Amino acid sequence: MAYQALYRKWRPTTFDEVVGQEAVTETLKNQIRTGKIGHAYLFCGTRGCGKTSVAKILARAVNCPEAAALNGNPCNACSICTSISRGSSMNVFEIDAASNNGVDNIRDIREQVEYPPTEGKYKVYIIDEVHMLSTGAFNALLKTLEEPPAYVIFILATTDPQKVPQTILSRCQRYDFRRMKKATLMAQIRKLGEAEGFTAEEKACAAIAEAADGSMRDALSILDQCLAYAKGEPLTYEKVLEVLGAADVTVFSQLFGAVVEGNAAKALSVVDEAVASGKEAGLLLNDYIWYLRNLLVCASSGNDESILEVNEDSLELIRKDAALLPVGSLMGMISDMAELSARVRTSTQKRVLLEVELIRMAGVPAQGAAVRTAPVRAAAAPARPAPAPAEPKPASAPAPAPTPKEDLSNIGEKLQIVKSRWQDLVQQLSPSNRVLFGGVELTEARGGIVVIFKNRINFTLASKNQENGLIRLQEIARETLGVNVPFLARQAKPGEFPEAEEKITDEDIKKINFPVDIEN
Repeated sequence: MAYQALYRKWRPTTFDEVVGQEAVTETLKNQIRTGKIGHAYLFCGTRGCGKTSVAKILARAVNCPEAAALNGNPCNACSICTSISRGSSMNVFEIDAASNNGVDNIRDIREQVEYPPTEGKYKVYIIDEVHMLSTGAFNALLKTLEEPPAYVIFILATTDPQKVPQTILSRCQRYDFRRMKKATLMAQIRKLGEAEGFTAEEKACAAIAEAADGSMRDALSILDQCLAYAKGEPLTYEKVLEVLGAADVTVFSQLFGAVVEGNAAKALSVVDEAVASGKEAGLLLNDYIWYLRNLLVCASSGNDESILEVNEDSLELIRKDAALLPVGSLMGMISDMAELSARVRTSTQKRVLLEVELIRMAGVPAQGAAVRTAPVRAAAAPARPAPAPAEPKPASAPAPAPTPKEDLSNIGEKLQIVKSRWQDLVQQLSPSNRVLFGGVELTEARGGIVVIFKNRINFTLASKNQENGLIRLQEIARETLGVNVPFLARQAKPGEFPEAEEKITDEDIKKINFPVDIEN
């Protein structure tokens, strides 16, 4: 007999075998016992949490003559149950809406429901990923849901209920399936170990459960893969990490410590060792973000273990590292890393981008880096109409906490300082906004330092962006160089400079993460 994957072999066949969804299964069993069965159900939840399995159990239970006597569970032994399990029953239809999402597919269903079941009480239609149906298909389904025959039951399953029209939702009994808790997944892995005859370390079970991210199906698929790699030997934590291509939590602790210490060389060394041992840079980044998340949760929730869901060894590291930085700094680091993760997804140079970001974050002492990562500024002053391009426009600075008044003396000397460190200042802006300041010219005026933009688009975007534009550059210059003068902005006058060879492209504009209306 061909080998059967664990998630198929151990798919639950009764409501009592379903784990982690007691609220759903108890309600459905009560309906079977009392005969108060609905005509339409909507099962919502993340992948691998049991939606399709429960739908198949329900399809057997409503038709099984022994279900009421078995506390709402199907017997799985009668001819009706066995034919449904084999997929040969003419009363149960499974439809994948991802590939059968047209109006004609739903019209076929409407024609079929006119005929009563050949055996049992009900014809059951299970429509998986129902949110993939087209608008026309939803409209065709709505008519059948409004006035269904007494012998028809619809079970709709979806991972994205927000895309299901309200007219459909209002005609269904909705059941929300919970993500599996780590403890539930680990208990199931241990149970399978006893039944399948394998042994696994507790840390190995925990690593599989963490990688499954709340999905029982994913957990069993990963377990299947790990057992094949172990070749009959006990399943260890190290073997699981090798199969997953993941890094041990100590790697993330070392990486975090290097950033806090401002030790860029150590951070790069940690990344190099992780990549050399087979860890993919994108996965390493995502796991590091999750580690930072755990630090933030630990620092914010008073070490609530139920939220962290990590093993005891990891918990000690998390508690130690969470005490190294304040909550605001951790939030800033997570924000920067999340932005990097979005760019890494479509990049062919994932490792390079990760290393550059780590160098930037570790390039100054931790507290200084944290301040730059998560600056705390007061609300911005009301925006004022932009003056004519040829006139300098003071940056619309937010109302800061009381600070020394701007020193307008020796502007020429301060201009030279800013010019010599201009690229360093620009590098501290968000990556999507650095392009705006390419090719600008700096000069002095009575009101401060003037940044002259050679094209209108860059001038408009940099002036309006209060978070990462001219305002932020002024703050960075004050914090890092001690240059405490206003930064002004204007567009170059016609003929003032040779026309720039490089202009901002449509692709660059898409990277800017704030809306701007540009007047003609």
